[in-house]
Amino acid sequence: MLLPAFALAANEPQSFSYDALVERARSMAGTTYRPPALPAPEVVQQIDYARHGELVFDTQRAPFSGQPGTSDSAGYPLVFFPLGKYAPKGVHLFMVDQGAAVEIPYSADFFDMPADNPARKLPADAGFAGFRLQEWHTAEDWARQDWVAFQGASYFRSIGADGQYGQSARGIAIDAAVADKPEEFPDFTEFYIEQTSGASPETPVTVYALLDGPSVTGAYRLRMTRGLDRTAPVSMEVEARVFLREDVERLGLMPLTSMFWFGEYGAERLKDWRPEVHDSDGLALWTGSGERIWRPLNNPDATRVSAFADENPKGFGLMQRDRNFDHYQDGVFYDRRPSVWVEPLKPLGKGSVQLLEIPTDDEIHDNIGAFWVPEGKASKGSSYDLHYRLHWQNLSPVPATTIAQAIATRIGRGGQPGHARPDNVYNFTVEFDRPEVLRQIPYGVFPEVKVSTSVGEISRTFARPVPNGNVWRASFDLELAPDQVADLRMYMELDGKPLTETWLYQFKPEWALDVAPQSNN
Repeated sequence: MLLPAFALAANEPQSFSYDALVERARSMAGTTYRPPALPAPEVVQQIDYARHGELVFDTQRAPFSGQPGTSDSAGYPLVFFPLGKYAPKGVHLFMVDQGAAVEIPYSADFFDMPADNPARKLPADAGFAGFRLQEWHTAEDWARQDWVAFQGASYFRSIGADGQYGQSARGIAIDAAVADKPEEFPDFTEFYIEQTSGASPETPVTVYALLDGPSVTGAYRLRMTRGLDRTAPVSMEVEARVFLREDVERLGLMPLTSMFWFGEYGAERLKDWRPEVHDSDGLALWTGSGERIWRPLNNPDATRVSAFADENPKGFGLMQRDRNFDHYQDGVFYDRRPSVWVEPLKPLGKGSVQLLEIPTDDEIHDNIGAFWVPEGKASKGSSYDLHYRLHWQNLSPVPATTIAQAIATRIGRGGQPGHARPDNVYNFTVEFDRPEVLRQIPYGVFPEVKVSTSVGEISRTFARPVPNGNVWRASFDLELAPDQVADLRMYMELDGKPLTETWLYQFKPEWALDVAPQSNN
């Protein structure tokens, strides 16, 4: 068993398989939910922010690091997050080897800490707050560089091709943004981590997780592939069996969570010195019918959920398309944050991709969610069988090569420059880019802008190329009352065929402009 000697002595191995984990989750769904015990709360509450910062994992003791006395194998070293006042829930971590699992007990010996730190008093059954995997054990900087982390409820995240963390994925989303009902946050309560002895850097690391919550249970298997090429994306093949122990009003499967404060549009851009602040700038959809859709994100005035009905979608993702540092000017490198694309490996049937947007006044809050909601009532006793892949990388793993994609959304006063500007009229200018597509537009030919709105009046539609480049702009004006919300749909067409993906946007005047435009009359 691949464990440090002082940990191995504490627990006996037990048989383990994914099928058995599924059956545990199924059985649990028929029982009354019991909240997880908070280990040693009188101790954990003493580990405040300052004392928590004193807990430094001793990487020389990391399993799979190949360090003397840690294991008889090496791979991606395993590092543990300690419990603390702001991470009080203990999760149980197990190592899996050849069908046997053994729990890793908490020990102060895993951490460098002062002699008087309260964490020394935690019992062996306290567990940990989560874990992360470091880069391959032969890398010179493996002790400082991690590539995937699991911590908090059912959240996990990975770096992309630029080595940055950003948005997160979740095991499940339960009743997000349901009126008069708090969102439920089920927990991954147990993790089983398996690395094959003698594996190469391209061999997936397998993580099994047990999910438990008031309304749901589940078993998950994630096969995560990293490799030595740090410019390559991280991929995760996920299998999950989900069982409902109670009715759920909004069941969010394969959920993603991100942050959007403001982009090149939006009133919030006047409240910070930086041009843009976001981990993701849009929701990309590849529908079951083959349509490519781009929906720029909003920071709305109230929580809003947009649903995009579909059948067997080919994929969706929260993307960070804008990868130009000059557009952010921030040392935290928002331009390097990974996009995450969800690729269903098993047909999803009918349902909708739903986009959750929550108001925020800072970049410290995750206020964006995207997930699949299956058609029909999510009733007690229902079960769901999922198989999908998560791609953590810069751009889409399945780009549309025959149409151009939206790269910027710009909003301002409508009307014609140099003339009196009308009240309550707003201009939208969307930039599309893909040189191999747009170069095919004959000189002197202008594509048609096809645009519609749920409310208001559209006028002044036209397309034009950006000078000295291969980018085209589609522009139109929208007349809209201040209290109305418009759902907009637009694409460019040439010779009766789509030239671009479909741009969707939800607009309310006060979201985009700090002060409603006034005419010069």
